[in-house]
Amino acid sequence: MKRLLIIIGKIIVKLLRLLKRNAGNLPGIVLWHLSGHKAVSMFKVDCPIIAITGTNGKTSVTNCIAQLFEGSGNKIIINKEGNNLDTGICSLLLRHCDMKGRVKADYLILETDESHVPVVYSQLKLDTLVVLNFFRDQLDRNGEMETLIQKINGFCKTFEGNLILNGDDPNTARLGRANPQNKNVRYFHAKPYAFATQNAFEASEGRFCPFCGDALEYEYYQYSHIGKFRCAKCGFGDYEPYITAENIDLDKPVFTADGNEYSPVLNSIYNVYNMTAVAAAAKLYNIDQKVTNKVISTYTVNNGRMEKFMLGDRDTTLNLAKNPVGANMTLRVMNEMGGEKELLFVLNDNVADGLDVSWIWDINFSVFERVTRVVTSGTRAYDIAVRIKNSGYPAEKIVVCPDLDKSVETLAETPGKKFVIANYTAVQPTRAALKRYIEKRGGKAQ
Repeated sequence: MKRLLIIIGKIIVKLLRLLKRNAGNLPGIVLWHLSGHKAVSMFKVDCPIIAITGTNGKTSVTNCIAQLFEGSGNKIIINKEGNNLDTGICSLLLRHCDMKGRVKADYLILETDESHVPVVYSQLKLDTLVVLNFFRDQLDRNGEMETLIQKINGFCKTFEGNLILNGDDPNTARLGRANPQNKNVRYFHAKPYAFATQNAFEASEGRFCPFCGDALEYEYYQYSHIGKFRCAKCGFGDYEPYITAENIDLDKPVFTADGNEYSPVLNSIYNVYNMTAVAAAAKLYNIDQKVTNKVISTYTVNNGRMEKFMLGDRDTTLNLAKNPVGANMTLRVMNEMGGEKELLFVLNDNVADGLDVSWIWDINFSVFERVTRVVTSGTRAYDIAVRIKNSGYPAEKIVVCPDLDKSVETLAETPGKKFVIANYTAVQPTRAALKRYIEKRGGKAQ
């Protein structure tokens, strides 16, 4: 029966390819139904599997870790398209397996949706799980964050493989206690950077100890609830870091870890944490240091993640923000740069975004620095405009343009630096609108 299903799946992949359609999810959906929701279990994978999960940063870290192994001469399989549910991973394996479902590679490196970690890896043997962070995200799909954490915590109770955790996020660090018998738990950590604070200025989910309920004490906050924490009552937060980012200078940008200096392309504390997770994986698998240096110092993603454009002579940065933390981090990067600037915020409420846009009320717009004008666009252009106005920003400096091309033209009509924030389904249309402006008025996509 399994072999028949594999053949059916491969036929579907072939047909979709002939039709020049993306076979990233549909074949897996078909097999998911035909197999009784156990499609992933049909494949035989003998190589180590490395999974990367968390609310923010999965795509970047997955691609970087893949480059580590590729640069070391390994044959890898990766879901580069970002199809990170069980059906997407099933489709990926269909494309790479033989007619008996056997997958041949040195490593599988899989971005995995947080809610699907227990689903996929109850069917495939996992070697290493990298957990980056947990924030409130798409509440109408995922539910409250605690529900999501409990699902992964349940998986970790019996998991004995490598667990690489963000030790500065209490929501991920707690997973290290899920299975006391697992001796393969490792934490990555970052020392404070120049803009670390003594108090939280953004919506924070890590206020209380998940084990005894007492309030956590923070030595410093990097952003949101990410920072150096400890529970005075039970000692949660006391751990020996496996790897630590220090000497962080975002102006250059540069940081060190394990005595090695890295110069990442993207200059944000958020990216420092991502690259420290990559360095932890490199250390665990004994990747040659020259390869690690090259990957961390050259990796960038021109897909709406801190992507640079020139609208005429207007320096413009576009970043995806699908939840409050992503938006707050973009605002922080914007604020930390000198000079005056203007912001375009594009907000959609399509199914893939999550129909509930109440998360915009957890964005801290009150920290605006030298933001002289705001343009809003997207299907919920008026909602985000009202939110920004309610933060205390002057209403006369807010321009609402639901039409995306008009919003870009409005943004570019004045001189100075520009920042653009777009949520999930808005980011690619926004990229296209920026490129149309460049074709029409001049400039370049960098």
